[in-house]
Amino acid sequence: MPVPGPGYSITVRLEAPPSASAAGDLASAVGRVGGVITAFDVVESHNDRVIVDITCNAISANHVNDITDALALLPGVTVRKISDRTFLIHLGGKLEIASKIALRNRDDLSRAYTPGVARVCQAIAANPEDARRLTIKRNTVAVVTDGSAVLGLGNLGPAAALPVMEGKAVLFKKFAGVDAWPVCLDTQDTEEIIRAVELIAPVYGGINLEDIAAPRCFEIEARLREKLSIPVFHDDQHGTAIVVLAALRNALRVVGKEITDTKIAVCGVGAAGSAIIRLLLKQKPGDIIAVDVDGIVHPGREGMDPNLKWVADNTNAGQVTGSLHDALVGADVFIGVSAPNLFGAEQVATMANDAIVFALANPDPEIDPLEAQQHAAVVATGRSDYPNQINNVLAFPGVFRGLLDAHANSITDDMLVAAAGAIADVVAPERLNASFIVPSVFDTNVSPAVAEAVRKAAGSAVSG
Repeated sequence: MPVPGPGYSITVRLEAPPSASAAGDLASAVGRVGGVITAFDVVESHNDRVIVDITCNAISANHVNDITDALALLPGVTVRKISDRTFLIHLGGKLEIASKIALRNRDDLSRAYTPGVARVCQAIAANPEDARRLTIKRNTVAVVTDGSAVLGLGNLGPAAALPVMEGKAVLFKKFAGVDAWPVCLDTQDTEEIIRAVELIAPVYGGINLEDIAAPRCFEIEARLREKLSIPVFHDDQHGTAIVVLAALRNALRVVGKEITDTKIAVCGVGAAGSAIIRLLLKQKPGDIIAVDVDGIVHPGREGMDPNLKWVADNTNAGQVTGSLHDALVGADVFIGVSAPNLFGAEQVATMANDAIVFALANPDPEIDPLEAQQHAAVVATGRSDYPNQINNVLAFPGVFRGLLDAHANSITDDMLVAAAGAIADVVAPERLNASFIVPSVFDTNVSPAVAEAVRKAAGSAVSG
């Protein structure tokens, strides 16, 4: 199922004979082993040889080796250098600090720094709320992690998490003009994480928790929300839940069903799954059946942590038991945030007519999308190479833009629901179909719409 993509993009510099067939031979060699050429550039030309850069997409590191080996085996071809384009864009990091003001002379320096800055410090000391108006706090978010759940890779630690947090900061800036900064903490102790975020909070207008493993992430978020006077948002939970709710709202429109009449099976009850369930419950679905590695979650199960116990107490009205396959029988919707290859087309066939399947495990979903499409009316994944990508980028930049603009002190479920509605509504009725239930992450209408919805919800929370 995997296909070559830009995540494994390489540029191979090589020498080749100057024959008329050289370009075709090189392209054929890449194609024979499944590579996809995206660029072919002649760097130098000589009487006896040409120097060529071939840029192509691969599936994996092993596939990269297959491609370069196939090129090197061609008569007269010498591979000079292999550049991994993903690593190249990370050289030296992806962020920098830029000044918003010019320091052209001594007068500018005196206002930006000493002695003039002292007056601004005194103003903030007299009125701490002025920090939002007179410092970077008004537009700055900390992207905080302990590196315990990095992407789908597990506990890699804070240093290995840094490229992800940098990338998150780039997305904040690109899509919402928010200045975000990575804060990778060298501890996985709950109390130390909470205290560290408390200590750095004066600089920031919001905290985005990222890639912190469940169930520790639940307590960290809950306690920080109690302690801090700025919004705290765990994107793995709430960002995912917002986009899933948006996509589900539109998918149900496609199949002509109401959420109040639907049975929803949610596979995976960690950070993302629990948040999805909590936000879906606000919509009063017909029923939710939660499933984890031990099967269907129900009140009679032993050994459940507080999060699982809450899920058991608030879902599964019929208190059914069994496996994921049992949960799928008669279900209108499947939402997976769990593990790859858990079921096949035969299980989708047991679901209700016009079933909706959101198989969001990455990079390999719970079911091959092509199998799901045999029986499901709408299929979505977390992948960019299939229609209907459920991507948190649709949510978190606009959410924080709205929170910062509203000078919000907290974040509520009403704001999350409003954000989901805004994402869904970007897809106009005349554009909505089974292969297009959420907008593109590059749709410039998304972030402003989400920000405006969150601003309005924040205003309602204050006035209410």
